[in-house]
Amino acid sequence: MALLKNAQKIPSGVWALGFVSLFMDASSELVHSLLPALFVSLGISMAAVGFIEGVAEATASITKVFSGALSDWLGKRKILAVIGYGLAAITKPLFPLAQSVEVLFAARFIDRIGKGIRGAPRDALIADITPPAIRGAAYGLRQSMDAAGAFIGPLLAIALMALLSDDIPLVLWFALIPAALCMAFLLFGVEEPDAVPAGRDKRGLPLRRADFAQMSGRYWLIVVIGGLFAMARFSVAFLALRAMDLGLPVGLSPFVLVLMMVVFSASSYPVGVLADRMDRGVLLALGFVALILAELVLAGASGYAVAMIGVAIWGVHLGLTQGLLSALVADAAPDHLRGTAFGIFNLVNGIALLFASLVAGAAWQMLGASMAFYTGAAFAGAALLLLLVSLRSRHWA
Repeated sequence: MALLKNAQKIPSGVWALGFVSLFMDASSELVHSLLPALFVSLGISMAAVGFIEGVAEATASITKVFSGALSDWLGKRKILAVIGYGLAAITKPLFPLAQSVEVLFAARFIDRIGKGIRGAPRDALIADITPPAIRGAAYGLRQSMDAAGAFIGPLLAIALMALLSDDIPLVLWFALIPAALCMAFLLFGVEEPDAVPAGRDKRGLPLRRADFAQMSGRYWLIVVIGGLFAMARFSVAFLALRAMDLGLPVGLSPFVLVLMMVVFSASSYPVGVLADRMDRGVLLALGFVALILAELVLAGASGYAVAMIGVAIWGVHLGLTQGLLSALVADAAPDHLRGTAFGIFNLVNGIALLFASLVAGAAWQMLGASMAFYTGAAFAGAALLLLLVSLRSRHWA
């Protein structure tokens, strides 16, 4: 009942942004779940795949910090969100039309630029239009709907592949439908507040040293803790690889992502509501503990059924931490620098996630699958220790 009451208080613009995230994630994950098969069908080498994905993700991480700062400088966030989601939408026809690695590279590159442009302005816009008392619920709702799209997409891909005789290009055309719905919700369902937060200075360019100096000690603590925690959260591809290593049939591997995202989606909004009623630092610590537990279960699993339990707990940790971290960033950042704050936070997390996947891959190859997850648990433990110490410091208060 409390969840329904909180949902009614959440501004309509946040609901619209939730549907924007849901439909774009459904569209993108429908495509991404079929990319490996598309790479194989076009005869693209694994080296080329690694280059495409690496450049794409690095581009998204770098773009985030500039788009966030630009949204602060302009005093406008929706236009950048429209550009970002629009770039992602216009790439969707390129995937079914692709006949070469060059076209796929262009599509992924433009798609990730779009993701980088929209992320920080969208997260800052949520804080702009949401009262502080329900900010946790607002971020939890958007995260929940985002995660729902992330499992709806692969399920659509599986169903359409079965219905359309594994015709990959034909199935990929269906990604245009949720992409169009995403743009409709963004254009017509989201209104930006007229008032520009006080304190923004348009002299000079965005991302000045003076802007960084205005960030509080608490904000920088959250950035450091979030970055260290991201070192424990390597690519979810390793979860599927672990399950397959323990006997899960290859054809069922997409359900690893589906299970994780179902749990993630189901837990995010209730956690967001809870975050508005209790100490957010304590709740974040519980999320860190959940990741440690998930890593230990995956490291010690003797069969894929046990590994799937670890995957489910991984989804719980995402629900406990992702929306909550966004709420903490919004709370700690100056109102007129929210976009910059989210951009810096996302950049640090993107770099940490990339490094985490490199470390996990090396540990897996040299020391075995279990060691990759034990390494992740060690990073999560370090982040938990830093968080617990920080909760007692003057900077957190």
